[in-house]
Amino acid sequence: MTKYDWLLLFHVLGAFLLLAGSIVAGILQLAAVRRTRPSEVSLLLGLMQPAVAAMGIGAIVTLGLGLWLADDAGYGIGEGWVVAAIVLWAIANALGWAGGRPLGRAAELAQRLAEDGDQPSSELHRAVADRRALVLNYLSFAALIAILVLMVFKPGAG
Repeated sequence: MTKYDWLLLFHVLGAFLLLAGSIVAGILQLAAVRRTRPSEVSLLLGLMQPAVAAMGIGAIVTLGLGLWLADDAGYGIGEGWVVAAIVLWAIANALGWAGGRPLGRAAELAQRLAEDGDQPSSELHRAVADRRALVLNYLSFAALIAILVLMVFKPGAG
């Protein structure tokens, strides 16, 4: 295998980590919205931690190896599709971070309520179903899909 093949392999594996982590975190968030017992919400939000770790590793790997891969393949870092992918990468990560912060606070609340009687709480439900967090996370995922489209089709690449 050539250097290009290795770079591509690990870049794609990083992209899988990033996208799979995003999908798992999204599914767990939606499952937590449908639960009423704080212990169940706490468990589901706790299970998001490995998915978030996978997303972080995937984000670093995709950016680092993506830039190296583009250079190795002879694409300029200033090409439109590369710049667009980098901008979308930054946007996706910023939106995901902003969308995840309220869920971190919701996880703390769920843990506290689980330890204090494990009774349903409208405050917890509002925290987990925070519309702003959901929208930010959906927009983050949409940006990741846009990056994937750019990587596959490389519009304007010569």
